[in-house]
Amino acid sequence: MSGVQTSQGVRKIVIDPVTRVEGHGKVTIRLNEAGEVEEARFHIVEFRGFERFIRGRLFWEVPLIIQRLCGICPVSHHLAAARAMDAVVGVDKVTPTADKIRRLMHYGQVLQSHALHIFHLASPDLLFGFDAPPEQRHIIAVLNRFPEIGKWAIFIRKYGQEVIKATGGRKIHPTNAVPGGVNQNLSVENRDVLRKEIDQILAWCGAALERHKGYVAANQALCRDFANFKSNFVSLVGPAGGMDLYEGKLRAIDPAGQMIFDDVDPTAYRDHFIEEVRSWTYLKFPHIRSLSREDGWYRVGPLAQINCCSSIDTPIAEAARREFVAENHGSPVHATLAYHWARLICLIHCGEKIKELLFDDDLQGTDLILQGERRPEGIACIEAPRGTLFHHYTVDEHDQVTSANLIVSTTSNNEAMNRAVKQVAMNDLSGREITEGLLNHIEVAIRAFDPCLSCATHALGQMPLIVTLEDADGSLIASRVKQ
Repeated sequence: MSGVQTSQGVRKIVIDPVTRVEGHGKVTIRLNEAGEVEEARFHIVEFRGFERFIRGRLFWEVPLIIQRLCGICPVSHHLAAARAMDAVVGVDKVTPTADKIRRLMHYGQVLQSHALHIFHLASPDLLFGFDAPPEQRHIIAVLNRFPEIGKWAIFIRKYGQEVIKATGGRKIHPTNAVPGGVNQNLSVENRDVLRKEIDQILAWCGAALERHKGYVAANQALCRDFANFKSNFVSLVGPAGGMDLYEGKLRAIDPAGQMIFDDVDPTAYRDHFIEEVRSWTYLKFPHIRSLSREDGWYRVGPLAQINCCSSIDTPIAEAARREFVAENHGSPVHATLAYHWARLICLIHCGEKIKELLFDDDLQGTDLILQGERRPEGIACIEAPRGTLFHHYTVDEHDQVTSANLIVSTTSNNEAMNRAVKQVAMNDLSGREITEGLLNHIEVAIRAFDPCLSCATHALGQMPLIVTLEDADGSLIASRVKQ
């Protein structure tokens, strides 16, 4: 569905293709009398409710229920909730088999989610151009024009889903992770099927990275300047600062790469982050407690994961990380479009970790679940495909959840997405005729973060992107709604 209204001399607004973001968002742009952009905001207008829905439910139900937040990244919520409930049942470390089953499931999730974003959602803009006709900017056009990339889009994602099914019981909304461990190990039959395909998957991931590096080389000014602004970054890191997407300690760096904090246990997240609410969006604005509201906002996700980590423990991804870091002479990379390059490095890392785990005999172990002394609280943190994800629950003596708090990756990126929208609007729209292609530039900036708005706001319903233009007095000039 689409519609347009115009007045006060605005001649045309055309936003016709699907938005290619998951969730319900709205952009408002305010113009002054000269037609220049003064303010631009990215609004999330879905209601957030799952933190209330989960209250009163039995704690062992939570890993199954909470993942219904999303069909794109349910595994991340499934595992984060299970790890939080490990603490509730008194388990600080699950068995080696349970740990590796969960990790394998997680790497399958990140692999398939990154493949979905890179190839299905982002690639039309990169392959055809931000201003390409709307009928060209979609995955079917990619399949027709670039069949090799279309093959990567289908089969890399399919493989990630098969990993999830083999470890979690089904491709979407798995059931295997439970408080204290897992319900079943990986069968030899499923292991052998996955082993046969992993080398081809890694080859395709590597080819995709090389293709994207070619795009960056051919579009250096665009990749460097588009929505480029300095920020802090936050992610989990493992021992010695190595990349660990499943668990670790929190690290935050400033725009120059200096430590804000390091080696922070995620259970202490409240000592380091504040969640702020603003009247014009349902999405919260977290910032680092030791810094001001103006200076403490940060970015998470693949770009933060690469900027924050000191190394990657898989050889192909580590070589790719070193090349990426060298592009900015060792300093943090701030360009928003660099999320795509970083995402491809993480894609390769997940493929390498999957291969490593598939040759680990612990996956066929039979020691699956532990239990200790009950505790009233559980907190866990995981690096979801879109970045650092916090789950925090309290449970009463009747085994019922009494409170829940989630800081979802997209929530942490809220300030950054708003800044990206405003910068692109000011640079590309001010004083110009508003065309569909120009408005797509704003969407390109949003898409680079791969936002999952339903995860962040926890509402059901349709998912349009609404772009409105207002004059200096706040009166509506024009709007366009996209489904």
